Amino acid sequence: MTQLPEISLSRQEIRRMIRQRRRALTPEQQRRFGQQAAARMLSFPPVVMAHTVAVFLSFDGELDTQPLIEQLWQAGKRVYLPVLHPFSPGNLLFLHYHSQSALVTNHLKIQEPRLDVRDVLPLPKLDVLVTPLVAFDEDGQRLGMGGGFYDRTLQNWQQHKILPVGYAHDCQLVEKLPVEEWDIPLPAVVTPSKVWEW
Repeated sequence: MTQLPEISLSRQEIRRMIRQRRRALTPEQQRRFGQQAAARMLSFPPVVMAHTVAVFLSFDGELDTQPLIEQLWQAGKRVYLPVLHPFSPGNLLFLHYHSQSALVTNHLKIQEPRLDVRDVLPLPKLDVLVTPLVAFDEDGQRLGMGGGFYDRTLQNWQQHKILPVGYAHDCQLVEKLPVEEWDIPLPAVVTPSKVWEW
């Protein structure tokens, strides 16, 4: 963990610092960490019990989710990916994702499944929502990219009975994040070396 006093940094400065840290990982480290985190996630009891798991496709140095997706498929889980909601800006839909799914690039330059209403899963039917993040702290606070997509999605996670689980490199842990009223803390984060639970 970094020794910098992150609390004195702005959210944008923390994002910049952690994204640089992530991108500095070598391809070999990325590969190894992706495998380690996938194994840890697959043995996490809520994931073992889950039938439906939403994941994300990594980019910008994020922890590689491909090993996780493949292991979820092998374990017989139904995997879903987020799609930008076409009629409700700032919100996400979750579409069934399988090896034959056609992917398109959205306006944020992120790949997502081609929208097909037959593949949409209502949020309350998701068991586990693997959540991307830029940084997290020792209290489970999450700092995202700043678009608020996941904060909006997670607003009523307890009511919907979804378990959000952050998925991140160990180097994305900071001591304390500056918190805004709309930030939704996570009940768990999985990294290559540890499962954090709050």
